Amino acid sequence: MREYETTFIVQPEISSEGIEAICNRLDGVLEKQGAIRLLYDDMGRRRLAYEIGKFQKGHYLTLMYLDEGTVVPEVERALRIDDSVLRYLTILVSERVQDIEARKVEAAALEEERARKAAERAARDAEDAAREAEEAARAAEESARAAEVAAESDAEESEEPDSEAETDGEAETEAAPETEAAPEAEAATEDEADADSKEKEG
Repeated sequence: MREYETTFIVQPEISSEGIEAICNRLDGVLEKQGAIRLLYDDMGRRRLAYEIGKFQKGHYLTLMYLDEGTVVPEVERALRIDDSVLRYLTILVSERVQDIEARKVEAAALEEERARKAAERAARDAEDAAREAEEAARAAEESARAAEVAAESDAEESEEPDSEAETDGEAETEAAPETEAAPEAEAATEDEADADSKEKEG
């Protein structure tokens, strides 16, 4: 038998259940055609080399299997009709696998190891997402606090013209008695002038 690898890229927002459903369909194709599935290598979300259908990232998976070659078109057909699959590529890894059972055992051990790494990667992704959410919440809180301070500052500035108006009013009120007192001062000056005139005449 020959060994093949089919790598396919799934839209990044597809859930783990959706990816599992795709893998189950491919397993069904392999089983129907008498091929032997070795393992899935889940490489997680990665940035694409170029944008595909407005997507900049994709979830990469590789299916490794043994077959004489007849199952390859069926696997690719199943991927082609799935709208959530962005791209796929099949390569021939080995022209002839001598010990199929040994290769299956090796693949099982490798799949277990990669599943463990995938779980660790998922945990890291969850931690990163939680940290990003916390930072976003903190930024929103700081923005709200800054807006509140700005609003208080605007309120204080709007009160200042009223204080100036009150000060002007008080100044005018204080100045008014001086204006009213002015005629009395003039009258007193005229009386003093008359008194001086009479003294000179006398």
